[in-house]
Amino acid sequence: ADSKVHGAAPAAYRALDIIAAAKNGDLQQGYDAEDIALADLIMGGELRAGIYAFNLVQKRGKRPAGAPDKSLARPVTKVGVVGAGLMASQLALLFLRRLEVPVVLTDIDQERVDKGVGYVHAEIEKLLGKGRINQDKANRLKALVSGVLDKAEGFADADFIIEAVFEEIGVKQQVFAEVEAVAPAHAILATNTSSLSVSEMASKLKNPERVVGFHFFNPVAILPLLEIVRGEKTDDASLATAFAVAKKLKKTAVLVKDAPAFVVNRILTRFMGEVQNVIDEGTPVEVAEKAVEPLGLPMSPLVLLELVGPAIGLHVSETLNRAFPDRFTVSANLAAVVKAGKRGFYVYDSGKPELDPEVAALLKQGDDVLTEEQVRARVLDAVAQEIGLMLDEGVVAEAQDIDLCLITGAGWPFHLGGITPYLDR
Repeated sequence: ADSKVHGAAPAAYRALDIIAAAKNGDLQQGYDAEDIALADLIMGGELRAGIYAFNLVQKRGKRPAGAPDKSLARPVTKVGVVGAGLMASQLALLFLRRLEVPVVLTDIDQERVDKGVGYVHAEIEKLLGKGRINQDKANRLKALVSGVLDKAEGFADADFIIEAVFEEIGVKQQVFAEVEAVAPAHAILATNTSSLSVSEMASKLKNPERVVGFHFFNPVAILPLLEIVRGEKTDDASLATAFAVAKKLKKTAVLVKDAPAFVVNRILTRFMGEVQNVIDEGTPVEVAEKAVEPLGLPMSPLVLLELVGPAIGLHVSETLNRAFPDRFTVSANLAAVVKAGKRGFYVYDSGKPELDPEVAALLKQGDDVLTEEQVRARVLDAVAQEIGLMLDEGVVAEAQDIDLCLITGAGWPFHLGGITPYLDR
């Protein structure tokens, strides 16, 4: 546990201290030590942040700010999924399990379609093997999922169609044009884009009011957050339907303005980007990584980058650089890592992350070396600035929504309260 929180959550450490001291004292001394520790912890910022985070998840997460009247939502009796890759297949499985309606996948060739349907079938078999569903339900679910090449065949009677194709605006516009031509007039067209403009995606359609952003986080089955993005022309009925579907999917939905990279990816990119900047300028990788350990985050910035994928990280950085060039830079070293085909900065030959010698040879650094404290201050200042600007822009209704997004979409810990309580302290 210490390798993950690095002392950031003090309660466990106080408990260990009390246990260790118990062998040298009597029962009353033990009770007294517990009382002192409890009094100290109750006054600590971590407890207040934890209570704040709990209330966010249990209350605000169940009553999304800004969601339209649920009576406007239209029924969803069939779902279409454009794409059959890993993300699209995960989405198909989720819709299938939660909605229990027909789900149709489509892709550019039969092999991909078959692979996507095969993934869903295999996951259903795993659920059956674990005893989480019975044979009858497994058979019923497998019968509800299918794959086709012809969108007209698959989507003619679909009520909710979500795309999860390559993250390029032209590709997504083409997909939506093809879907609009064959889908019913009432069907919701949803995009799982992580950073692109939903409004631009819908700009060439006859009915842009039915397009919504529906951004899931990977792995879909584990991370609860769903960023629901309202485009410039998205109407209330489409948005209400999106929120109703999110509730059935058992996701924590947060309404987000159509702004570059929305909430989580924008903050994480600023956070990771500042770490990459100090590395580019001359700070050793291990110093930059260690600097943020006191936050007790689920993983270090470069390990997170590896999980996301350097190419995707670079793409999001480029998207945000175009929107906000004064704050978001594109790391030359990250670009070199992507060009070299590396999957990350580290190798794990010893079971622990160690800087890949091939990556080390690629790095070109300046001579401005910062201390851990200087790196941490710079990174947190950057994050605080970005959150302030996002609130000024109206990306979300309140700072609480940013914390809720980081907790449920990025796994940021309760003892931080997301991030704003920590920044306030």
